[in-house]
Amino acid sequence: MALFIQDLIHRVEEGGGLRYLKHALLLLALLGIGVTYNLRGYRNMSNPEAMDAAQVARNIAEHKGFTTLFVRPFSLYLVQKTAAERFGPAPAGDLSDRSQIRGMHPDLANPPVYPLLLAGLMKVAPCKYQVAGSKSALWNNNGQFWRYKPDFIINLFNQFLFLLSVVVVFFLARKLFDSRVAWTSAALFLGTDLFWRFSISGLSTMLLILIFLGLAWCLVLLEQNARTEKWGPAALIGFTGVIGVLVATGMLTRYAFGWLIIPVLFFLILFLGRHRVILCLMLLASFFVVLSPWLYRNYHISHTPFGTAGYAILGNSSFFPEFRLERSLKPDFSQVQYAQLWFKLTGNTRGILQDELPKLGGNWINAFFLVGLLVTFRNPGLSRLRYFLLLCFPVLIAVQALGYTQLSVESPTLNSENLLIVLMPLLIIFGVSLFFILLDQMVLPAREFRYLIIGLFCLLACFPMVVTLVSARTNAVAYPPYHPPTIQRAAGWMQPDELIMTDIPWAVAWYGNHQAIWLTLNAQEDFFDIYDYRKPIKAVYLTPETMDSRFLSQWVRPGEQSWGSFIIEGLLKKELPPYFPLRKSINGWLPEQVFLTDKERWLQPATP
Repeated sequence: MALFIQDLIHRVEEGGGLRYLKHALLLLALLGIGVTYNLRGYRNMSNPEAMDAAQVARNIAEHKGFTTLFVRPFSLYLVQKTAAERFGPAPAGDLSDRSQIRGMHPDLANPPVYPLLLAGLMKVAPCKYQVAGSKSALWNNNGQFWRYKPDFIINLFNQFLFLLSVVVVFFLARKLFDSRVAWTSAALFLGTDLFWRFSISGLSTMLLILIFLGLAWCLVLLEQNARTEKWGPAALIGFTGVIGVLVATGMLTRYAFGWLIIPVLFFLILFLGRHRVILCLMLLASFFVVLSPWLYRNYHISHTPFGTAGYAILGNSSFFPEFRLERSLKPDFSQVQYAQLWFKLTGNTRGILQDELPKLGGNWINAFFLVGLLVTFRNPGLSRLRYFLLLCFPVLIAVQALGYTQLSVESPTLNSENLLIVLMPLLIIFGVSLFFILLDQMVLPAREFRYLIIGLFCLLACFPMVVTLVSARTNAVAYPPYHPPTIQRAAGWMQPDELIMTDIPWAVAWYGNHQAIWLTLNAQEDFFDIYDYRKPIKAVYLTPETMDSRFLSQWVRPGEQSWGSFIIEGLLKKELPPYFPLRKSINGWLPEQVFLTDKERWLQPATP
């Protein structure tokens, strides 16, 4: 036994076993950080876009295609308008389903890649969507609902993408600089609290960061091999096609990502020498070949290549403040003046430069990147990659400013409109490189002081993450307004083919697995347009999203037909308007929630 132990120690020290031991300890550390963060900082989904993508993914997994249970009134407008242009105006008394709401409504808001990946995840890791019946301490806390299992599985998937991005950052930094920069960059990326928050948000941001890192790596390889002439023209053209596919995949993950085709084109024009023309043509060809089927699908349904997402430029503007456009059944575009879009661009750009850019990524490493712009690299490939990164900034700032909607107002950082976050991994790599350039110029009394300085540098940059890991655990239930058991209870009172109107349709679609339409702009004309001519609305479900709204601006000023006036009349007079068809309400839900329906459904057995 003593000889065996001695031989084992010798193999660890001299036979390469020490390397495997280090890797095992590293994996244990990563596992420990992930488990601790999920215990301390995990929350169920609170982002409408995340819930929307998840319910579309479930429809795909259940072989219902790219359809949605979350119905936007504006989507009904686009679909019905397309049908009128294709088949002519509907005759008087026509009750055909031209807006496609009586069955599964086509999804016109989400690009396809992320829901497809989530659908594959739901196939590989099927889980129970009902809250009731789970007794595990992982999902319940002292017998009360705590975590929603499908949310948690999606969270783990995004954390896997995050850790994969950490690995890519390490190898990319080592290729560009050295192992010191690689280890430090990977550590800082891993220790940034904002990325962990994105990983548990349910958004596609982690996937988008991974795609951008792949794009940056491909550009590095293309430039290096073109400069050294290691590859022939055929290899360069083929690899450029791969880059076009990557940009298109990013665009099919988040439409705004497609604007990065502009800095990629400039990169090819500036740095690819005599092959630049054919490479640019190949890039555009592969880019549009991948995009065309999806764009055609959207155009066939709505006569717009990007569906409702293509109108984000008008969102939260003076024409359509807050979510007014998405909730519009008959939007009026006649008053749109494109000069106002210039004011939106300039105003939001100023806000990005003043507020978001200085704190990009949740730490101050980007300051090292900005100072590093004054440093000249001997390797031309590094300088050219930095130029590409600088080209990305004005493009994404302009796109983010014009695409700024109410989603960014309600969740200023954790939203899909935060495009600059995808640049942060490269900023970390270049910022860390400057740190080591400065460190190498310092005269220290002992070598150990270098490790102390590196450790303090990483600790200060990752301090928000450290605070999260050592603090008390947060409430996993994102209430108000999302309480999955209550949402499932309300949806369970309905028949499968019945329609609910609610202020949180994304949550009813995801947690309740039931068709829900967004609350219309008014409680009279638009409500009865849907109720009488499209599909009867069998319930109205209001949550703190509406009940806790601003009294003056959101209840009084919209006018007598608004839902605010409807609620005030119902609460103060304790009677509903005589014309309103849904007159039964469950006791005990006011003042936080309201559930109005045509009959006392809660007295009947719940729908399984």
